[in-house]
Order: sequence, then C-alpha cells, then structure tokens
Amino acid sequence: MTHGRLRVLIVANMYPTPARPAFGVFVADQVAALRATGEVDVELFTWDAGGRPWRYALAALELALTRVDADVVHAHYGLSGLVALAARSPAPLVLTVHGRDCHHPVVRRLTTLVARRAAAVVAVSDELAGRCPFPVRAVIPPGVDLELFRPLSRAEARTRLGLPDDQARRLVVFPADPARPEKRFADAAALVARVAAASPRVELRPVFGRPRAEMPLWLNAADAVVVTSEREGYGLACVEALACDVPVLSTPVGVAPRLLAGVEGCLCAPFDAARWGAHLEGLLAGDGRVAGRAAAETESLAGSARRLLELYRALQSGVTR
Repeated sequence: MTHGRLRVLIVANMYPTPARPAFGVFVADQVAALRATGEVDVELFTWDAGGRPWRYALAALELALTRVDADVVHAHYGLSGLVALAARSPAPLVLTVHGRDCHHPVVRRLTTLVARRAAAVVAVSDELAGRCPFPVRAVIPPGVDLELFRPLSRAEARTRLGLPDDQARRLVVFPADPARPEKRFADAAALVARVAAASPRVELRPVFGRPRAEMPLWLNAADAVVVTSEREGYGLACVEALACDVPVLSTPVGVAPRLLAGVEGCLCAPFDAARWGAHLEGLLAGDGRVAGRAAAETESLAGSARRLLELYRALQSGVTR
C-alpha cells in the first residue's frame, strides 16, 4: 500500500538560531531526518521564550492567527504543547516530552493538561516515560547524527580545534552548561581535581553552546566525557560520545543505564568521587577509546524518524493503539 506525503507542523520553543546555534539542535536534527525520508513535508512554528513566559502567550496568539494546513501537529516540550493547542486545526496533536516538562512541578502540571488533549505522547527515554504522570504511547529517542558524530583521531581533532599539540595532556570534557545546577558541574570539577592531584596534566573543559560542527571535534579530542547530571530526559551528549568511541562516565540518568551497561570502559553509577576517580585514572592511563559506536547506532536519527513516521501514519489512519 502506498501513502501520500504527510504534512507535519512542528511546534517548538527550542530551535537553533544564529545567536544560539546549539539551542534545540536535536529538534532540528529530527526535522532534517523526517524530511530525508521523502515522505514528510515539514513546516516549522518556533520561538525562543528566553525565560520570558509571556512569549508563550504571544506565540499562542500568533499560531491562532496562522492558517494551519497539516495532517499532524507535533509539539516538542510540554509548554510548546500549550501553544500548539491554539492551532485552528483538526489534525491530531503529538506531544514529545523531553525532561523538565515531567520534572518541574509547575511545568509538569501544565504538561499533564496538554497530554490529556494530545492524540499521542512520546517520551525520549524509558526513564522519562516512567516519570510521566500520564500515559505515554511511544518511547522514541531524539536520534543521533551518526554521519556527524563518528570516530576521529584525537590528534586531528585537537589540531582542528587549535588545541596545543601535547600528547601527554589529558582532556576531560563536560558537555553541558556549568551554570545549570542540575548538571552538577561542581562534582565534575571535584572529580578532575582529585585525579589531577596525582596526574597534574589533566584539564576539565566545559563545552556547550558551540556550533554543531564543533561538537564531534571536542568529543574526539577528549580522553573522557563526564556527565554528572542530577537528571536527564535523554542524555544526547552521552550517545554522541559513544558514537565517537569516546568513554563516558555518567550518573544513571536518561538513556545512560541502558546504553553504557554493555560498553567496556564506560561507567554508569551514582557519583562517588573515589569510585569515579579510580575509573577515570584507569582511562587516562590507556588510549582513551571504547567500542561504543554499536550502542549509539541503536539510537540513529534515521530510526527515530522512521518510528515517528509510523506513529503519524497510525494517527492519520485513526489507529489508537
């Protein structure tokens, strides 16, 4: 049976801009993957609230005044779902929850209201699905760009980044904004300080908000990636590092417990400076590579796009389960 092209409207409060090239890049990647199927025409309705809640009301008004000609409306993040409800369209609403929408007490309640109106709710990880106070129809990861994130020699990555040509220097990457409390940068700093006491040539480098093309270079330049987060809805940086065969030390959040369990050289455990320190010292004494790409390949963009397309088709056909 052949199907016509689907028209999908993506509603999101996070999408890359020239000023913030990494903001919501996982949404942009998924949009590109959907378009690459050749079966979906995607239109975008995006905005950046920037910590100003009134922008959601403005976005809802703008969408209410916009002609929506779509087969499916797909909102990313609970508050974006509130805006999507303003669309004057009979198209079914898909809501993807990403993390804070099921953790923050106020946003969680608002997300629940949207979920009751949605035709289907998607969570980005099994862990997040378990935290949702409403039924989740499918668990579909954002998807990792396996063409962009792939192994590269550490020396080449450091050269392209303009880092010093010092083979003895060890680099630990913290792939998050250290100013966000839930990322617990202080734990990462304490970890590296502990290791540096015995091996002084170790540097911790927070990497966030960089252009997308730089991120594979930073990951490949690293001897290890540390994720000390209190919570993650998914944990894309962990998967991207695995796609580059770079070892990851992570708290058991998001997708990390499932993916890191089978990758020798990685660690997934509650943060403990002594245990993590001993593991990191062992990694830094070796070549700093693991066989992680096979695990990352289970989280491909193409696979996520195909699963979303199947969900869209089911909703279009009126299939409720």
